[in-house]
Amino acid sequence: MTSLTDLIKTKKAKVAVIGLGYVGLPTAVELTKAGYQVFGIDIKKQRVDSVNKGKSYILDISSKELKEVIKNKKLAAFNNYLPLKKANIILICVPTPLDKNKNPDISYILSTTKEVAKYLRKEQLIILESSTYPETTQKVILPALAKNKLKVGKHFFLAHCPERLDPGNEKYRLKDVSRAVGGITKECTRLAAEFYRSFIEAQVFPLSSATAAEMTKILENTFRLVNISMINELALLVGRMGIDIWEVIEAAKTKPYGFMPFYPSPKCAGHCIPITPFFLNYTAKRYNFWTKFIDLAGEINEQMPHYVMTKIIWVLNLKGKAVRKAKVLVWGASYKGDIGDTRESAAFDIIADLIRKGARVDYFDPFVKKLYVEHRILKRKYLLRSIKYSLKKIKEYDLVLILTDHSGFDYDKLAKKSKLVVDTRNAIKSRRHKNVFRL
Repeated sequence: MTSLTDLIKTKKAKVAVIGLGYVGLPTAVELTKAGYQVFGIDIKKQRVDSVNKGKSYILDISSKELKEVIKNKKLAAFNNYLPLKKANIILICVPTPLDKNKNPDISYILSTTKEVAKYLRKEQLIILESSTYPETTQKVILPALAKNKLKVGKHFFLAHCPERLDPGNEKYRLKDVSRAVGGITKECTRLAAEFYRSFIEAQVFPLSSATAAEMTKILENTFRLVNISMINELALLVGRMGIDIWEVIEAAKTKPYGFMPFYPSPKCAGHCIPITPFFLNYTAKRYNFWTKFIDLAGEINEQMPHYVMTKIIWVLNLKGKAVRKAKVLVWGASYKGDIGDTRESAAFDIIADLIRKGARVDYFDPFVKKLYVEHRILKRKYLLRSIKYSLKKIKEYDLVLILTDHSGFDYDKLAKKSKLVVDTRNAIKSRRHKNVFRL
């Protein structure tokens, strides 16, 4: 039997990617480009059908490149786990949300691991890419896989390699970003690192354990959350002082060392940054430890949509206008510019609150055609559709709220045509517009 090392070196290993979302589908396509035969697995039949038809639902993957790999028979998607029988390498790329108490929900990881265990055999490499709390690979996945008496590091191999995808980032694509890999044993680490080096052009950094790899992801995202929350808090303070926080940041950026710019936002969103730091909270409590920086950063982050609402009310009041019956256009629903990803977006909280306060709300986003907003207090769901944008239409609104700074728009003209603007992203660079208010 050909060894797993040889199968990786010759690209003859068959790879199963479980979870065809924002991480799984780009990973599957990149693997096919490197020469691997890939089986995509997802519990959502709609995703499976779309992949097999060559229709991409992920911004970072075009339908053209997806059709090409499907046509070349390098990728096939399945709504079941039968391909695991043939797979030499299995990547787990399923979501790990937080529950209502901000504890990690690893139910997708657990259910996936149970399926993997059914088909586990000798000379298989299993890699968890899903973000999770430290010790998940060692204390959750390993026991579930070891029940069939196969020995890890000898018969099968298990590792963790946190994903580092940045949706919409054209400069750093999947193959251009370095990866950190940690296995249960040294041999697990070696094989996993060898696998990633076979399709990643950037550095592959081996770690001493899977737990260290899990912790790496949390450090990366906690660093972002804490610093963004810090700059948001400063923005609230200097706003009261009459100081332009954006000007201050630009000045601080001129220092050639010891400073990294972070920018205010209506909420730090996306799947990773506002989520994964709280995985560490869950682990820390088991060690009788409290992660106060994470708690404080999370508190500030969750309060930002409420601060934006306060700003809206204040700005409308300046013109003698109440929120109730005010016509408001929310500009942008995705969590950052030039993508259609709305995960944890501030738009959900702010639009729901505007509706609850009686405002007449529309939204515009070229990347998000429709938006489902649920109000927790009113216990109602609303379906909104993006309006067709025109400068002439802007005049109809009492206030324009910029939540996302998509490129390709003349924000100076937007300011000129608008009655009032609350700009949370500094999209409008000119400071001469008296009708524009910032964080």
